[in-house]
Amino acid sequence: MLKIRDILQSKSSVIWSVCPKDTAYKAMEIMSEMNIGVLLVIDEEQVIGIVSERDFARSIILKELSAREITVEELMTKDIYCVTPDKSVEECMGVMTAAHCRHMPVFENKKLKGVVTFGDIVKAMLVQQKIKIQDLENYASCCDSVSFGDSL
Repeated sequence: MLKIRDILQSKSSVIWSVCPKDTAYKAMEIMSEMNIGVLLVIDEEQVIGIVSERDFARSIILKELSAREITVEELMTKDIYCVTPDKSVEECMGVMTAAHCRHMPVFENKKLKGVVTFGDIVKAMLVQQKIKIQDLENYASCCDSVSFGDSL
């Protein structure tokens, strides 16, 4: 069974973050530069929230606020869902689907290990399915070539 640990091993170990007092504009600049959709909000080495492009759309654009004036702390999502590396990809996908979240920090022994995205989960599951299909095709072709002698 594929675990979150397996996904983290195939990803970059870089974790992009901002401070709660940074402006929303700075956060959006980082997301744009790095071509990412979310940043962790870290204060004194503790993850205190997460800020996403969705937060910008809902909190800044719809409310006509200034991204240069509002802080990340004012628009971040404070109640975040987390996962541990030993959880299965399927379990994580279930939580993400139920919670309507696309990004999830990964913690092991209270230490931040990375972030998995819904895209990472889907990609891992597709690779896993492709391997299973290939194994079944190999098994089927192997069985086709085996002779079992005379029929009864």
